[in-house]
Amino acid sequence: MSVKKKPLVVVTRKLPDSIETRMRELFDARINLDDTPMSAEQIAEAARTADILVPTVTDHISADIVNQPDCKLRLIANFGNGVDNIDVAAAHARGITVTNTPKVLTEDTADMTMALILAVPRRMIEGASVLTEGKPWAGWSPTWMLGHRIGGKRLGIIGMGRIGQAVARRARAFGLQIHYHNRRPVAPVIAEELGATYWESLDQMLARMDIISVNCPHTPATFHLLSARRLKLIRKDAYIVNTARGEVTDEDTLIKLIEGGEIAGAGLDVYEHEPAVNPKLVRLAKAGKVTLMPHMGSATIEGRVEMGEKVIINIRTFLDAHKPPDRVLPSML
Repeated sequence: MSVKKKPLVVVTRKLPDSIETRMRELFDARINLDDTPMSAEQIAEAARTADILVPTVTDHISADIVNQPDCKLRLIANFGNGVDNIDVAAAHARGITVTNTPKVLTEDTADMTMALILAVPRRMIEGASVLTEGKPWAGWSPTWMLGHRIGGKRLGIIGMGRIGQAVARRARAFGLQIHYHNRRPVAPVIAEELGATYWESLDQMLARMDIISVNCPHTPATFHLLSARRLKLIRKDAYIVNTARGEVTDEDTLIKLIEGGEIAGAGLDVYEHEPAVNPKLVRLAKAGKVTLMPHMGSATIEGRVEMGEKVIINIRTFLDAHKPPDRVLPSML
């Protein structure tokens, strides 16, 4: 009796051990044991040999890759919520299914957002460095290392999806007033629960907020949504927090405005040219003007395992000739 051949699944980065073990059990899985990012040519080669590709948000799956004459891919099962790293339209046109891992990173990313909302105005990283870097400290003083109170401030959330709403719930518990800009208002019951004020005009909201949180996805429509013009609308004593995608903000202009005292500071977990971080941002961080994190918003063991489980479910459902639960279509972007 012949044994059915397992599909070849290429995984571009190292995943949690439990996920890799399960993938080896179910598929002919080619695992990236040393977690070295694959080059564009290596990804193109994987597309020519594998049935299924499991990329991450740092892997760019371009139209050139999926349109190779000898591309074998039938499914791109992205290990990540965002799919801006994949040319979904090109894949769809080629008959390649694309899936992602939504709904499992909401709480983790909202936690990190709230941590930055607290850390930047209260100068937490700047204060901690005094002790960890051997700087002189004479003890408590009534006027030293003063930050700003969080309670009573206005928080403007850009993008009121699952993560934006989770941020709003946390922020409301800290006494922040919740404002938001979205493509459309949230359901009245959600707005009432959050005590949230909707702004149809992003420009008008930006000019009135104390803290601005970026929680929208990166799409062609949101690239530099916080443009140079819009960044200049923000008040001098306001802060920006971004745990979504660096491309949403004109980073060069943000840097210039913080350097010139036109914006009070920022808390960033994402960058426009990741993994490169602008040296000027690093200098601002050392000066206590910004708090920088290395894209850790979703970095919890529980979150990564749940992402991997979703990838496996999407692959198995696809192989069983059913519609994967997390299929992404061009019309959804």
